[in-house]
Amino acid sequence: MGLQVVETAIVVFDIDGVVRDVSGSYRRALADTVEQFTQGAYRPSQEDIDDLKTEGCWNNDWEASQEMIYRYFEAEGRSRQSIQSDPTTTFTYEELVAFFQSRYRGTDPIHWNGYICQEPLLMEAAYLDSLTQAGIRWGFFSGATRGSANYVLEKRLGLQTPVLVAMEDAPGKPDPTGLQKTVAQLQAGTAPRSPVIYVGDTVADMFTAKHARDHYPDRTWLGVGVIPPHAQTNAEQRDTYATTLRQAGAEIVLDNVQQLTPKTISQLLGSV
Repeated sequence: MGLQVVETAIVVFDIDGVVRDVSGSYRRALADTVEQFTQGAYRPSQEDIDDLKTEGCWNNDWEASQEMIYRYFEAEGRSRQSIQSDPTTTFTYEELVAFFQSRYRGTDPIHWNGYICQEPLLMEAAYLDSLTQAGIRWGFFSGATRGSANYVLEKRLGLQTPVLVAMEDAPGKPDPTGLQKTVAQLQAGTAPRSPVIYVGDTVADMFTAKHARDHYPDRTWLGVGVIPPHAQTNAEQRDTYATTLRQAGAEIVLDNVQQLTPKTISQLLGSV
């Protein structure tokens, strides 16, 4: 039973916080952006960003940046309309995205020189090889742009044209469309209703797996949570983050994605 479960399993990975540590890149660019468009008055902490993402609908960091800017001004007694009608605070979404990207990707559009260049990897290519050897199909569904996702998957990890559904390819999480599109690309040669594990580090990721169960009930969909490095600075913080993921629907919560071994996958699927 265990071997059969593994051989028909599909594992789909989120990227940010799972494949790479983005606490000093995406999250730093988010904080920079909020600070820039509040004229230096507010720079969100990692905890502030976590609190926002716990709401489960701010997977897009550009939109999260905009929301944190608006909420800062609202706390100061300003309406969102007044922010955009005041020449000292008004900004367009396009301006926000451009500033964010200038920090994250950098100032050279060809040879990126921004925060993305210093992202620590949380996964090794050898781990993915171990899944393949166990007969497990794997791919990626991420809210990152395709360029950013391919940078880490192909340039950093050395993968050759991995199955990837990125920001440009599907609605944002927790909409499960992108997860289903990833699975469809991985489905050839597997059982028609292969169980799917979606591995992510946020509430939105866990909600995505739950919504997939509602929208595509012909197969098993499971969410596996991974605690990102920034939330592991002490035991209390780690436990709080793990509890949040479990409450959002995670079947299990891991400290690192590579703890999701073929044996763990077999045990997980064998218990449902």
